[in-house]
Order: sequence, then structure tokens, then C-alpha cells
Amino acid sequence: MLEQLTGNLIELVNYPLDPTKRIFGLYLLGALLLVLPLYWRQRHSGSRSLWRFLFPSQIYRQPSVGHDLGLWVINKLIRSLLLLPLMLTMVPVALAVSDGLEWLFGQPLALVWPQWAVTLLFTLLLFVLDDLSRFLLHLAMHKVPWLWDYHKVHHSAPVLTPMTIYRSHPLESYLYACRMALSQGLAIGIGYFLFASSLQVYDILGANLFVFLFNLLGANLRHSHLWISWGTPLEKWFISPAQHQLHHSDDIAHRDCNLGSALACWDRWFGQWLPAEQADPKCLTFGCGSAAGHDSLLGLYLTPIGDNLQRLRRYLVRWQRAIIAPGNRE
Repeated sequence: MLEQLTGNLIELVNYPLDPTKRIFGLYLLGALLLVLPLYWRQRHSGSRSLWRFLFPSQIYRQPSVGHDLGLWVINKLIRSLLLLPLMLTMVPVALAVSDGLEWLFGQPLALVWPQWAVTLLFTLLLFVLDDLSRFLLHLAMHKVPWLWDYHKVHHSAPVLTPMTIYRSHPLESYLYACRMALSQGLAIGIGYFLFASSLQVYDILGANLFVFLFNLLGANLRHSHLWISWGTPLEKWFISPAQHQLHHSDDIAHRDCNLGSALACWDRWFGQWLPAEQADPKCLTFGCGSAAGHDSLLGLYLTPIGDNLQRLRRYLVRWQRAIIAPGNRE
């Protein structure tokens, strides 16, 4: 077990070197290049250094930042030691999808396309299904009270930094891991049925081409104090960092908006879309109301469970009252 723990800690240290991780060094560099124009503009109205512009002390000295780091490390250990054996994997999903399509439509279509076209379509299919499944689970996390108790951990952050991406309860992380297996298995099953051949992905340094571009073009600014908007026409299709910051607003009117990860079309189709231009970033504050129970590392783990138990208790009380006729009550 000690060897496993050491391996997990080493893996965490290597995150900035791993292109499949959000905080990969090249992605951070891409974010820096995007905010440099903001920095040069603000230099005319202040004397802050670039370091203070990127890492203001009033944000990075908040206890919430330490909680994000703690959740990042502890969740990694929980996942590998406890949750990994329970994870859904994409292989049985892919086989089930492929078999189901064959049962419905007969033998695989075995379309004869150029290899480059097959690879491009499959790469795009993986990206779109991954993004759609993220949106649907995120929507459920907001709309289902039992799940919101756990997702509230992420929204409880009063300040945003790139490490806030890892601010989640282990149960939510588990659901997102199973979601990824479902979306990848679905893509592989569909791809095999269409082409009945080995499927390849266009990648950069081992990351899906479209995921790499999304991460490179400011994904780390989604959780930050730096307001970057793409402009309304582009934000109708791609979620900007500013739109996601708006999603983290402690204004209840903003909380259910902009649930998408990369693509904004899902939000428009489900009526959840809000452009960044409709908010004043100077008036924006983050969090989810009262911080009771979410202001300590232990509370971030235990409060959602306690909230679930309280919901269960209220449900049982209402159920008991509903099935007992008034005339039979003593």
C-alpha cells in the first residue's frame, strides 16, 4: 500500500507534464499568453507586477485555495485505493453498444471511407459525446437535490484558481469517471458499427486534438479571477472563461446557466445559456451562499453526506405522513 501511495503522489507531481491533465504546462502557458493583453492594459492604471496580476494575494491567501489542493491530493488517493475497483470501464460499454446496434440493424455497415476521414470523424465523435455527457451530468448535478448536495462542494469556492477544477467530492468524481467510460464506450461502439475497422484518434501529445485545443485556449482561465470573453457570437457555440465564471456566481439567477464544458450549444438548446456581456465582472462574487459546513476540508467531505441524510429523513417523514390516513393517527 505504501508503494501505491507513493506512486499516486508522484503522479500528482507529474500533472504539469501530462497533456491529459488540465494543468499541463503548455495549457498554462496558453492561458498566460491570453491574459498578457489584459495585463498590458491594466498597467496604465496601476503598477502591479505581472506576478501580482496573475496571483493576487487577496485570492491566493484564502483558505479555499488550500482546500482545493487538499481535495486534489486526498481525492486522488481515495480514487485509487477505494473507488477504482468500482469504476465503470469503457470496454463492456463499447461491446454492449456494438452488439445492440447489430441486433437492431444487422451486421456492421463497414463504410469504406479514407482513413483520414474515419479518424477525423471518430476524433470528433469522441469529443462531442464527451462534452454532451459532461453537460447532462452537470445538469443533473444542479437539478437533482440529492446530487446538488455533492456538487455544492465545487460551487462553495469563494475564489477561483486553476486548481478549483479539482475541487469536488469523491462521489462526484466517481460519477464523472463513469460518465467518461460511458461516452467513450458509446463512441467506440458506434465507430465500430459504422466502419468495422480499427479506430484511431487524431491527437497531440496523446490528448484528443479537440480537447488539446480547448485546454490550450484558456481552459485554465475558467477558474480564475481573469475575465476573458469570446464575444456573444462566438459564445453561442463555445463557452468562454467569463461564461464559466458567471456560472460560479453566488447570484442564484446565474447558478444554473452555462453548464457546458466546451460547447455552448447544449445550454442554448436546454435554455441555460447566458452570454458574458450580461454581467459586470466588477460586481461578480463567487460561492453558493452560506459557507456553513463548506469552510473546512473535513466539512467539504462530510457536509454533503449529512445533507443527504437530512433529505432522506425529511422524505421518510413525508412518506410516513402520506401513507397513514388521518383517521388512523392517534
